[in-house]
Amino acid sequence: MRKRLALTALALAATVTAGMAAPATAAKPDPVRQGLETLLRSDGAPGALASVRGKDGRDRAYTAGEGDRDTHAKVPRDGQVRIGSVTKTFTAVVVLQLVGEGRIGLDDPVDRYLPGLVRGKGIDGRCITVGQLLQHTSGLPDYEDDVTKDILERRYLSPRDALDVALKREAVSAPGAKFTYSSTNYLVAGLIVEKVTGRPFAEEVDKRVIQRVGLRHTYFPAPGETIVRERHPQGYRQDRPGAPLRNVTDIDPSASWAAGAMVSTNSDLNAFFSALLGGRLLGKPQLDQMRTTVPMGKEGYNAGLGIISMPLPCDDGQGRKRVAWAHSGTVPGYGTWAAATDDGRAASVTMTLEIKTGEAVEHLEKAVAAALCR
Repeated sequence: MRKRLALTALALAATVTAGMAAPATAAKPDPVRQGLETLLRSDGAPGALASVRGKDGRDRAYTAGEGDRDTHAKVPRDGQVRIGSVTKTFTAVVVLQLVGEGRIGLDDPVDRYLPGLVRGKGIDGRCITVGQLLQHTSGLPDYEDDVTKDILERRYLSPRDALDVALKREAVSAPGAKFTYSSTNYLVAGLIVEKVTGRPFAEEVDKRVIQRVGLRHTYFPAPGETIVRERHPQGYRQDRPGAPLRNVTDIDPSASWAAGAMVSTNSDLNAFFSALLGGRLLGKPQLDQMRTTVPMGKEGYNAGLGIISMPLPCDDGQGRKRVAWAHSGTVPGYGTWAAATDDGRAASVTMTLEIKTGEAVEHLEKAVAAALCR
């Protein structure tokens, strides 16, 4: 008994001695987790989630905050989210595939495919090219602010209805004059795809991108579909500064259509962007066209066709700044930034609050950049 007590005392002494030893170097905080916490703390998001893919192709999932403010349920790991304008990259891929097949020409005027449809104040589809649509240099006015109420109140708008809303506005510039972001460009691009293929746009995205890459949790909502199909965090909106957050998970995204209606997961977005940069979705000529850029007005950022180049705060080990290819998206309920690099890394971050400020966009971007620079 005394021997057992002595051994126990020695074990306790060893434990105490170990506990009192000089502290080991503290582990560096995870920059991705820090980024998610910033989205909660600084931007007021109820929840946030991310997926980071290393060069080995393996994904690591992150979550923070609450997935449901009413039940206080946790954010589901790699849950489905509405990806908003990240849809545009999918749309651009489909158009460029058709370019590679010789069925669409980037320098062709819109009127070649949709004769007489794109007309308005300073707007003429005979003077706007398909390439200008994809690069946001067409001068077409944006329409999304005009259809937010329809989206929130779950009113279905066909692509032609949404385009009619846009064409009531005046052109913002002459075709080719400058980069001006407008979701209207991608409504028109989607209509061109339907005209050329004779098939619904959603079916073309599914066949040409989703099935081809094997994205198991990505889909284009059916007309009038308002729910998110699989496990997902709830999405929220603040109607004005200081107003309470309200749950807007179930909406009708039809008005956003080819410009922003899709649902996906962060890991599926990593797989998509990795496949895109890896040449699995486009031939080299079309991928080169996609990555031919114009200035966006922010230093270091340039717009390609459905994708943007963003500088990273790290180098390639040889003193050269690294670059990622990315797209962001906001929709009632969610804000997302997704990106990948040529060496196989990818990251996607989502906050469960509609983006309302430039600071929130910056915080999403910084979280993605930190993940890609690990």
